[in-house]
Amino acid sequence: MILEQIARDTKIRVTNQKKKVPLGTLKKAAYNMETETGFPFEKALAKEGLSFICEVKKASPSKGIIAEDFPYLDIAREYEAAGADAISCLTEPKYFLGRDSYLKEIAETVKIPVLRKDFVVEEYQIYEAKVLGAGAVLLICALIEPELLKRYIQVCDTLGLSALVEAHDEKEISHAVWAGARVIGVNNRNLKDFSVDVGNSTKLRALAPKEVLFVAESGIKGPEDIARLKENEVDAVLIGETLMKSRDKKKMLSYLKGEGTSDGQ
Repeated sequence: MILEQIARDTKIRVTNQKKKVPLGTLKKAAYNMETETGFPFEKALAKEGLSFICEVKKASPSKGIIAEDFPYLDIAREYEAAGADAISCLTEPKYFLGRDSYLKEIAETVKIPVLRKDFVVEEYQIYEAKVLGAGAVLLICALIEPELLKRYIQVCDTLGLSALVEAHDEKEISHAVWAGARVIGVNNRNLKDFSVDVGNSTKLRALAPKEVLFVAESGIKGPEDIARLKENEVDAVLIGETLMKSRDKKKMLSYLKGEGTSDGQ
């Protein structure tokens, strides 16, 4: 399974990174930063109406290269100007061609919160996200046992980081709730065969407490998907490929919000 392979490669990446920056050094740097942040990522998702997390992504295992030309700072600025509530930035280098520097520079450029989209397999990566300037990190239930997930959320809390806890099924929703997740994301993409079903989010929304912020991720193509998710009390959507492949991201975001046409494609 691709997720397991990515996790194995990520462990190697983290091991190599620790040789450059030891855990103790990284933790000290993270806690020397502002930790009383007020959790801006959660505030952005809790606003009235559906919130939009717009993704900066060069490639993916299922689609290959999505953006040959990748002016990531211009893309981030365009998202912010278009009314995005938050930005998701891929930092995984092998399968998504991400870089830590993308996140750092984007966080320094925009005023809206930035999610570090990566595959957290060690606590080290949470401190890393803080130092890079992220306002939130992705924690994937399929990669993290419930007890460890609970600890990782607590570490995020001490750093003033939000945790977007990603689930794929009923069992993982239960684990996320038990661990204390305040933000749960449901990935509509099946990571075993890459099929997409937006109905996965609508089905699983009912299993999460109403007070938990709920994010639908992947496979959102048009305003009809958005309308369906809103009807099912989803709080936010994370959209990557649809926006990344659009020539005019502002027009596409307006289209997804039901405010215009799709001629930005």
